[in-house]
Amino acid sequence: MAFSTKLDEPIEEAISQISEKLAGSYDIPRRAVATMLLEGDPGITEEVRRIEGERFPAIHRRIDKTAARYDRPLSYVITVNRQESCFKIADEALLRKAKVGRKPLRETLATLTTHPVAGVPILVLVVYFGLYQFVGVFGAQILVDLLEVELFEGYINPWVNNVVERFLPWVWAQDLLAHEYGVITLGVRYAVALILPIVATFSLLFSVIEDSGYLPRLAMLLDRVFKRIGLNGRAVIPMTLGFGCDTMATVVTRTLETKRERLIANFLLALAIPCSAQLGVIIGLLSPVPGALAVWGIFLMGVFLLVGFLTAQILPGRRPNFYMELPPLRVPKLSNVLQKSYTRVHWYFKEVFPLFVLASIFIWLGNLTGLFGLVLEAIRPLVNAIGLPDETARAFLFGFFRRDYGAAGLFDLQRSGLLSPRQLVVAAATLTLFVPCVAQFAITIRERGWKTAVAMGSIIFPFAFLVGFLLNQLLTALRLWA
Repeated sequence: MAFSTKLDEPIEEAISQISEKLAGSYDIPRRAVATMLLEGDPGITEEVRRIEGERFPAIHRRIDKTAARYDRPLSYVITVNRQESCFKIADEALLRKAKVGRKPLRETLATLTTHPVAGVPILVLVVYFGLYQFVGVFGAQILVDLLEVELFEGYINPWVNNVVERFLPWVWAQDLLAHEYGVITLGVRYAVALILPIVATFSLLFSVIEDSGYLPRLAMLLDRVFKRIGLNGRAVIPMTLGFGCDTMATVVTRTLETKRERLIANFLLALAIPCSAQLGVIIGLLSPVPGALAVWGIFLMGVFLLVGFLTAQILPGRRPNFYMELPPLRVPKLSNVLQKSYTRVHWYFKEVFPLFVLASIFIWLGNLTGLFGLVLEAIRPLVNAIGLPDETARAFLFGFFRRDYGAAGLFDLQRSGLLSPRQLVVAAATLTLFVPCVAQFAITIRERGWKTAVAMGSIIFPFAFLVGFLLNQLLTALRLWA
């Protein structure tokens, strides 16, 4: 069925007659030239005057004759005609769609994902089955147990220790590669056995969400909430990427419209958004006690919203606008998902894996020189103040190098039975709010400058322990997991 887009009869008649009078050559259809002449477009009027020459006065008289029939400018009349035509097309299209019957399931689901009420349970389902079951249970528990316990602790670490002790007579060289803080037994074990399964499962999940077209709909769903914290729905993209890697997400904040938005997003990423590895380890830590995981998640969400709201009130600047193209909701294409997941895992091995090795070397140097022990002594009063044992100080020291490295340290402590569920919640919350890792701090310096990066770190470090202290007091007062 063809839709009619004709204008008023006098205007259509004038368009037809003017089109017949146009003898010159134009880059656009004669109907378009005639319509623009009636609207009084100065550019096209001058062009027609030049090309038509002595024929132009007759054309101009026809335009004046048509204009005399209306009490408003022709440009206004034509615009109103076009608007009425658009409404007619929309009405006829909707009528045809209604006659077809029920909307396809895909269209219904696409509508529900952006609905302010129906969209929330859909988001909860994505979080539960995606983050909790797939990343948290399958990645952080099943795969980590297989690699960390069965492979590394059962075979690789004992073999490395034996080989190193056999062929290297120097204790300092043995400690560099093996034993408690060795590059292989600690750095490679953390990177491959603890973090890689979580990064891989999260990459698969995020690629599915990305390729399905759900991410822009999530942006629309959360736009109203994000406006309360000085951002808009577009900030969902760097925030969601932050759950993959905060360093990458910090770079993506460039896509935000204003400097104020970029600064707020950068600060919230550094403070309250755990990367995929840290998130997966913490979900793995707390998932045996679902209540503890819920408290951690609700607490972090509250801190994120409160700090964002306060930051938006303090920082000057205009409120952001929101516009985003909505692609169709579709079934993810397997080749796209695998390609994107491979790219992210490859990036992990190229950019992040060497940092684990480097962090192990720094820890070894610190342990060899005694500096490691001095820093641990300085941190112990802080971890004790938030209700944690001395051994937790090591995990926080690891967190200086990478927050996911620190989370992996908590994983070791939890397996040793040194932390109660209450202490795990406090430790996980404090470590999540802890100073950004070295890579993210470096990117923040590059994106925002030294002063801003140092100011963020100076705020985040004491804030994390203050919030950890308050959370511990609250959980103790409520007698939760005492």
